[in-house]
Amino acid sequence: MAAAAADHDPLLLLRQAISSGSAFVPTTSAATPDASSASSAETPLAQASHLRFARQAAALPLDAPTRFISNDKPVDLRSIYFAWLNRELAIPEYNASATTLNDRLAAAGSAGKVQNLGFIERLDLITWLEGASEESEYIKPLAGDAAAAAAAAAPETKPGAVSATAKARSGKGTMDPRLASVYDAERRMGDRNTVLRGIKPTDFSHVRKLAVPFIQKKSHSASAVASVNPALIGNPKASSRRPDPIILLSPSASSLLRMSNARSFLEDGKFVPPDASAAASSASMLHVQRTMRGIDPNRPMRFILVEGSEQFKPEYWNRVVAVFTTGQNWQFKNYKWSNPHELFKHTFGVYVGWRGEEVPISVRNWGHRVLSTGVDRWRGDGHDSSRFRDKEVVEQIWKTIETNMRSKGWRVDAAPASI
Repeated sequence: MAAAAADHDPLLLLRQAISSGSAFVPTTSAATPDASSASSAETPLAQASHLRFARQAAALPLDAPTRFISNDKPVDLRSIYFAWLNRELAIPEYNASATTLNDRLAAAGSAGKVQNLGFIERLDLITWLEGASEESEYIKPLAGDAAAAAAAAAPETKPGAVSATAKARSGKGTMDPRLASVYDAERRMGDRNTVLRGIKPTDFSHVRKLAVPFIQKKSHSASAVASVNPALIGNPKASSRRPDPIILLSPSASSLLRMSNARSFLEDGKFVPPDASAAASSASMLHVQRTMRGIDPNRPMRFILVEGSEQFKPEYWNRVVAVFTTGQNWQFKNYKWSNPHELFKHTFGVYVGWRGEEVPISVRNWGHRVLSTGVDRWRGDGHDSSRFRDKEVVEQIWKTIETNMRSKGWRVDAAPASI
C-alpha cells in the first residue's frame, strides 16, 4: 500500500522525472496519450489543468496538494512545478513571474493560484528535487503501510484456531495446515511506534513542552562531553534537525564579494573579481559547505548565502551568523536592525577590501564586531601563484564566524532561539 501511494506521489514523480531526464509538461487532459497525438502537446501553465509525466504514464491535477508544507498548509503541485521552472530567477523576478501567472489564471477563470515560497523554502525544495539532499524540513514523510503495522501489532492466535494468515488467503487457495500452524506459532514483531503506542494513535505532544527545560539545561553539559568524545555526537538524525545558518552579502556593486564569486572565495579560498564569473551572477541564493570543528566535527555545515532580506520570515534572523558589508548604511535599510551599531550587537560583520587600502571610516566606527580584512589586487588569469594569501583571509573569516556562532548557542543539534 505504501508503494502504491509512492507511485502517485506528486513530489516523488517530479523528482524521478528530473533524475531520469524524462519529460513532464502541463496539459489540459488527465489522459496520458502517445507523444504523437495532438493532446500530448505542452500547454501554457495558465491554461493547463494537469501535469503529465511521460515516462511514468501518469497525469496529476495541478491543484493536487503535495507533502511540501508552507505556513502549515500543503503546497499544490502547480506552485511546486512553477518553483522548479523558475529556480534560476532572482527573488524580485520570481515574485513578478508569480504575480503575472496569477493574473493569467484569474483571467482564464481558474480558481488556482501560485503560492509564493520563501527563499529558504525554495532552496530546500530545489535541493531535494535535484537529489542533492535526501531530507527536507518542509516535506512530510510518506505514510507507512497501516495494514502492515496493524498486522505486526496483532495478538497471537491460539493453537488450533484459524490463523490470520490463512484468512488473508481467502479466495487464493487453501494453505497447508502444517504451514498455517508454523505461522500461528510465529512471534510477531513490531516497530518502535507499535511497541510504544500500540495500534491506537496517542498524542504525546504535551511531553515535548515538559521536556524543553531539561533539554536546554543538558545542552551545555552535552557540548562539553562532545568535545572529549566526538563519537557521542555523530548522530546524523539529530544533526539534521538543526537549521542552516545564513550569511548576508552586500548587494552593492562596489562589493568585492558578490553571489558570483562568494563560493570560490569561501569554499576554495581563491578570490576572483565578481564580474569574472558573470554566468553565476543571476543566482539569487546559493550555499557553501564548511566544517565547523568546534560545533559539528563529523559533517560539514551548509551555509545559505543571500544578498537581501526581503523574503525573510522573522525567525530567519535568528539564523544569521555574518553580514558582509562595504560600509554603506543603505544596505541595512530593510534589515531587522537598520542601525549598524545595533545590528552588529546581534550578529557578526565582515568587511573585505583591497590589501593596503584604508578601511572606510564608517566600518572603523562600528567597532570590533566588524572584522576588517583585505585581499591582494587581481592581476588577471595566469597569476594564481600570487593568490596564496587568499586562503589566510578566508580562514580568518571562518574562524571568527565559528567563534561567534558558538557564543550565540550553535550546537551540533541545535541553533539559537534568538540572537
